[in-house]
Amino acid sequence: MLRTARLIRFGQIRRRRAATTALACAALVGATLAGAAPARAEPYGPGDAPAVQVAPGVEYRSFTVEASHGPAQAHLVTVDLRDPRTSLDLLHPGAVAARGTISSMANSADAVAAVNGDFFNISETQHPGVEATGASVGPAVADGRQLKAAVPDGQRFGPALPPGTHTPHVFGVGLDRRARLDRLDLHGSVTTEHERLPLGGLNQYALPVGSVGAFTSDWGAVSRLRSVCGTDTDRAAPCSTDTHEVTVRAGRVVATADTPGAGPVGPHETVLVGRESGAQQLRKLAVGDPVDVRHRLVAEDSLVPFRFAVGGYPVLRDGQPLEGLDPLTSAVRSAVGSSDGGQRLHLLALDGSLEYRTGLTIAEVAALMRELGARDAFSLDGGGSSTLASREPGAPTVTVRNHPSGGVERPVPNGIGVFVRG
Repeated sequence: MLRTARLIRFGQIRRRRAATTALACAALVGATLAGAAPARAEPYGPGDAPAVQVAPGVEYRSFTVEASHGPAQAHLVTVDLRDPRTSLDLLHPGAVAARGTISSMANSADAVAAVNGDFFNISETQHPGVEATGASVGPAVADGRQLKAAVPDGQRFGPALPPGTHTPHVFGVGLDRRARLDRLDLHGSVTTEHERLPLGGLNQYALPVGSVGAFTSDWGAVSRLRSVCGTDTDRAAPCSTDTHEVTVRAGRVVATADTPGAGPVGPHETVLVGRESGAQQLRKLAVGDPVDVRHRLVAEDSLVPFRFAVGGYPVLRDGQPLEGLDPLTSAVRSAVGSSDGGQRLHLLALDGSLEYRTGLTIAEVAALMRELGARDAFSLDGGGSSTLASREPGAPTVTVRNHPSGGVERPVPNGIGVFVRG
């Protein structure tokens, strides 16, 4: 477990061969922020943590943490949403089934800072010949637009979920400019002349067994075949052979197929993919038949719509770590938290350089976020995905602050972007 606050050490980051404290101070605003190799930090109390103002209401700092597996270096961006110029939104490459680096997505969207987001469908070694989609595990909302729903728990990538958490859990900011934890469940239906079917998925790389899922233009051009592979409890289970696909345009069936296809979905189209009993229901449809498809993501707790939401899993709620957090497995990780009634955000990514690659356990991440003042915190994708970027003062583009453990930025499906007007 992470030790008390006295063991959290903030400091200036020195170059490995820095000879003097003066050089360390220069590195804080110079080479270190541009990606120089980190070294042990000098001890500082939390109130003395040196910070760099990225933009009004946005600060960056770096510090070291003495943890159970050795020292870890953390990179932190704090955002004050009480400043009306600041906001957060989901970064994504323009399609659910696509990936981009955090720095490129941040620069394209004119974000001043960013951290990587959800876990995702990174490989398909268990299903030879099936294309990995790159799509994220959990729900995604960008600029108020609901992009996708969550895959079944057994189909997720990433470490085991803590007890009581599930893939529909999200962290996001509402239209009230307050961050919160919640759960976004898919409510949807497919209505034909003869029956009404429940909708089991929206732009997901994995559909529940026996369900019908909808794919819209938000999905992209990647094959939809992965959606019928695995089961609700076993991601590696074989792909279903009982499948059917129906394309609906302007409320009528315009095409059918026995297997899920590929290629972009038109802006006024919905492709329905069924597996097992869902496929049997879709086979009843013929070209020209009327079909009405409806879907929305419904928050379990909040009545305020999300401006943005990203998947992962909670680790801290109301200032208390969740029960059952793993205290043993240490890794490079990313997280996001909120304090001050959801008006102050904390974006965290650990350094993946060799000296610090042991990282933190999930239990230590929760403890660290609480020490930093977060009341709620949420684990994001880690390992080679962990990336935090921010602008240097006056710079037009972001710089990656941590060292990704793979040596280069890993393309990811989404991230959290920080924006400042004016």
